[in-house]
Amino acid sequence: MKWFDRVIRNWRIRKALPHLDKARRVLDVGCGDGTLMRRLAGDDFIGVGIDPRFAKPQDVPGVQFVKGNFPDDLPACESFEVITMLAVLEHVPEESKPTWATACHRLVDVGGFVVLTVPSPRVDAILAVLRFFRLADGTALEEHHGFDPGEVTPLFESAGFSLITHKTFQLGLNNLFVFTKTA
Repeated sequence: MKWFDRVIRNWRIRKALPHLDKARRVLDVGCGDGTLMRRLAGDDFIGVGIDPRFAKPQDVPGVQFVKGNFPDDLPACESFEVITMLAVLEHVPEESKPTWATACHRLVDVGGFVVLTVPSPRVDAILAVLRFFRLADGTALEEHHGFDPGEVTPLFESAGFSLITHKTFQLGLNNLFVFTKTA
């Protein structure tokens, strides 16, 4: 991961953290190298991070890391107060997105949250240029498929969530969504 990739990742995490500050049970889908879980870990914290590209085990107290695909490879576990998907949903095949949203509804507590970020379609061209000049890795850019952030709210509302907030950041190139499970 190059310097620019870390800057963008950390910016996404900073945007998500205010929605996670009181959570004691968190599932991080697409956890990458475990950076978010390391930031959240502490007394009485229970976390699960899952990612198909997760390479090396981390020793983070209270956190279990799983190399695998969500939701199929997730071990049996209790529900979570928050599920995060930071820069993940745009990589999910179109036909699998409803399954993911339904799995989130099943795994999050009533009153719990799903916090996710997705890029604007314009990001693909920018990342391609940055990758060309070797300024960023543009991880799995080929999986974005021109994802439209306008698809996020209907997808999660159809699974039984209510939108709490949608904000753009990174000069409008990224989107933060926060949903709650009301029933």
